[in-house]
Amino acid sequence: MIYTVTFNPAIDYVVRLDTPLEVGEVNRAKGEDCVLGGKGINVSGVLAELGCRNTALGFVAGETGAWLERGLAAQGITTDFIHLEQGMTRINVKIKAGQETELNGAGPDIPESAMEQLEAQLDQLAEGDILILAGSIPSSLPQTTYERLLARLEGHGVHTVVDATRDLLVNVLQYHPFLIKPNNHELGEIVGRTLTTDADITAAARTLQEKGARNVLVSMAGDGALLLDEKGEVHRIGTPKGKVVNSVGAGDSMVAGFVAGYLRSGSYLEACVWVLPAAVPLRSASGWQRRKRSTPCWRRFER
Repeated sequence: MIYTVTFNPAIDYVVRLDTPLEVGEVNRAKGEDCVLGGKGINVSGVLAELGCRNTALGFVAGETGAWLERGLAAQGITTDFIHLEQGMTRINVKIKAGQETELNGAGPDIPESAMEQLEAQLDQLAEGDILILAGSIPSSLPQTTYERLLARLEGHGVHTVVDATRDLLVNVLQYHPFLIKPNNHELGEIVGRTLTTDADITAAARTLQEKGARNVLVSMAGDGALLLDEKGEVHRIGTPKGKVVNSVGAGDSMVAGFVAGYLRSGSYLEACVWVLPAAVPLRSASGWQRRKRSTPCWRRFER
C-alpha cells in the first residue's frame, strides 16, 4: 500500500481578472476556481489516476478541512486525515491579473498530540509499504519532523520517498530513503556549486547517494529529468513537445509516475518511462483529470 503525508493541505482560491489588479480599489473577477492540494495530495491524485491504490494522510481543521475532505473524496482520492481541534485548513488566494499575486494562509498549529496520532498511523505500515513525504514543514513543527518519522520507521521494511529541499532532504539521507527528488537548482544549492551539464548533475546526485539515498531523481523543468539509480545506472528522461498550460504539481507527478512505474515492473527503466507521461495530466480547476487505465498498480519491491 502507498501512503502520502501532507502536513499543511490547502484550498487554492484562484481568481482571474481581465485588468491589472488595483490595490485599494474594488476589483471585479472574470472567474474563479477552487483547487484542492498540497504536495502529498498532488502525488495521491496522480497515483489514483495511474491505478495505484493509496491513502493520503496529514492534518485538516475546521470547516475548510471538512470541505477539502469532501472534495477529495468526490475526486476518488482516499484520505485518513487527523482532525485538529483548533484552527482551519488554509486557503491560498491566487490572483491572476497579468502578473500573479499570491496570499498564502498559514494553516493550523499542529500539537504534539496530533503528531503522536500520525506516528500511530505510521506504526501500522507493513514491510513493502511505501511512504511519500513531500513539501515543507509547518512553522508549528520542528524542522526535524521528517527525521523523526523516518527514524521511527527504520528497520521496518517501509520504502520511503522524500521530496523536500535543502536541510530537510539532506538530514534524512542517513535513513536511506528509497527515492529522493530534488530539482537541479536545489541539488546545486546542496552541493554548493552551479550544475550546468548532465555530468555535473550526475556527480552531485552521486554525492547524495553516497550519503545514503538509494535512488536520486532530479527534475530539470523544460530539460526533463535524470535518474541515478541504486545500481549506479544513469537514466536521462526527455520532455514531450507541447505548450505548458500549468506547471503546478509537475514534480509531484514525477514522483507518482516513478513509484507507479516501478511497482508495475520492478525496473528502473520502466519507472523512467512513466515519469513524464504522469506529469502531463496535471490537475485542472475542477480537480484531477480522470483517465481510465486498465492496468492496476501492484507491489514489486525486492526484499
